[in-house]
Amino acid sequence: MEKIRIETAKPYDILIDAGLLRRAGEYIREVIEPCKICVVTDSNVAELYAAELLNSLSDAGFDPCVFRFEAGEVNKTSATVTSLVEYMGRKELTRSDAVVALGGGVTGDIAGFAASVYMRGIRYVQMPTSLLACLDSSVGGKTGVNLNAGKNFMGTFWQPSLVLCDYSLLSTLPKELWLDGIAEAVKCAAIMDAELFNYLGNVSPENRLIIKKCVEIKAGIVAKDEREEGLRAILNFGHTIGHAIEKCSEYTITHGHAVAIGMVVISRAAYNKGLCRENFSVPLSNLLGKYGLPVSSPFNAGDLAKAVLSDKKRSGNHSKIVVLDRIGHAHAEEISTASLREFISSGL
Repeated sequence: MEKIRIETAKPYDILIDAGLLRRAGEYIREVIEPCKICVVTDSNVAELYAAELLNSLSDAGFDPCVFRFEAGEVNKTSATVTSLVEYMGRKELTRSDAVVALGGGVTGDIAGFAASVYMRGIRYVQMPTSLLACLDSSVGGKTGVNLNAGKNFMGTFWQPSLVLCDYSLLSTLPKELWLDGIAEAVKCAAIMDAELFNYLGNVSPENRLIIKKCVEIKAGIVAKDEREEGLRAILNFGHTIGHAIEKCSEYTITHGHAVAIGMVVISRAAYNKGLCRENFSVPLSNLLGKYGLPVSSPFNAGDLAKAVLSDKKRSGNHSKIVVLDRIGHAHAEEISTASLREFISSGL
């Protein structure tokens, strides 16, 4: 088993191993005493893993209940969170009780946000079931839901008490959702780890190793910048355009696929506008293309620029983008909203 410590204001461990689901209750009991515990999961994951988790929690002395919502990014809304906190109230959860997020990034964001606002904050545990959630959304304490105005416009920073990454659960993951995680791994490698970038290009990647490497990268960044006031912004490489693509597609293009395109578009634009000395869109396109991930946008610069202007990373008359200095190192730049459309156009 791998154990990675996340050194935030409230430190916690991430456990990475196969078979954690059946012993989840034991591991959770090490950080949370037996209590009422609400398992939050979606309609897809519930059919696969909810029963085993509920049994494990009961065997460990917890009193579990389950809240299930319809799967999909379109349900990552304030309405779903309201339904969840109302359910927790009906089940009479108190401030000494807890939540477990069993699912992908949508589930983790919803459950974490609900835990952060229910009775002004109760404990929660992340149990990711997608590669993308293992690498990214379950680590670092970001929670939130989408508004009509933009993706993740309503949210909090609320660190979990524990993260259990059972990579054996990825065996039921559809290939397209596994590829979302590969796009995230490429992003992590591109901004912080050239060796990992080469590994992803030269071998058939092992889920366990990808998770370990990427979690270590994110753990180091989050420890230095828990609330994204500086360094942590580099984790948004590809996200400015990626979020715009998601919004333009009405979320029919998944997060990882959109970020894959976003990394290529931003890198090409950065090179064409003189923000970096090499055209990193080439090695990125080659690596992402190896896995069959998309590398070109189905939307034009005008549509994307309009969507970017509603992105939460906008500050006044500027939008923040992340560009590569080299494979394995990145920094943030600010682009004026007036030049945004032309900048994006240069990357398409």
